[in-house]
Amino acid sequence: MNTNQEARDTKFELPAAKVKMRKIKERLIYAALLGCVLISVLTTVGIILSLITETFSFFQEVPLGQFLTDTRWTPLFADKHFGIMPLVAGTLIILVGASLVALPVGLASALYLSTYAKPGVRKVVKPLLEVLAGIPTVVYGYFALTFVTPLLRIFIPDMSIFNALSASIVVGIMIIPMVSSLSEDALMAVPRSLREAGFALGATKFEVATKIVLPAGLSGVIASFILAISRAIGETMIVTLAAGSTPKLTLNPLESIQTMTAYIVQVSMGDTPQGTIVYKTIFAVGMLLFLITLAMNILGQMVTRRYREVYE
Repeated sequence: MNTNQEARDTKFELPAAKVKMRKIKERLIYAALLGCVLISVLTTVGIILSLITETFSFFQEVPLGQFLTDTRWTPLFADKHFGIMPLVAGTLIILVGASLVALPVGLASALYLSTYAKPGVRKVVKPLLEVLAGIPTVVYGYFALTFVTPLLRIFIPDMSIFNALSASIVVGIMIIPMVSSLSEDALMAVPRSLREAGFALGATKFEVATKIVLPAGLSGVIASFILAISRAIGETMIVTLAAGSTPKLTLNPLESIQTMTAYIVQVSMGDTPQGTIVYKTIFAVGMLLFLITLAMNILGQMVTRRYREVYE
């Protein structure tokens, strides 16, 4: 009896060499995965350290109060001013305009795909919608400059050729796929039993979509909004080509403006000597842009966590 049991145990035991090889493979997989994580973390740390170092050097020459409150931004002129407010105002115009275009259209598209569209229609429409995400932003920029702006000037003749309105519209179009795709995934993740319960109580499709499915998937929808808005803030080529390069403290979308990203491109492509005050402005503007994006992502995480707690 004992002999038979020992034979069976021995039959399923792996040879010592195979056990050792398996442990080595597991350790290599662990090391590779850890290395991937460290690459991401170390890259982020390196970016932050480079921003902090150059930004600290910039503020040794320019007071922080002047940077945040001055209404003129002319670091490339002889009469230099380093007030970031014109660039912040330009970025804000693009952000608000793009949000007004992308968020309603993207959410409506997600509601249609998740509630109204048949499976065959969804398989065709969703990939076509996501094609917009694969178009290079430089193409969007020339589309805004050569098509959207002339079209808008038919109705608004006094509008500048380089203006924030056309740039905002096209940036909004660019981020629609991000809103619609992520929101649709969040809405499709809502349990089918909730939909069926709503229909069983006599609710219409619209009532089920807006009063049951949307609140249940709201955390994912808000996350898609935050990601899309962050993408709009960091957009470069569209605003560089279509919005102009005039750092002006204005909220008028019909005028030429300059965003923070467009300024970074303008200076980076020029013959700016390293170590000069103009060169350091790139990092100061980049640091402010990083802090704004970080704050938005933290806010998005807080809101998402709050709604997830409410509806779970």
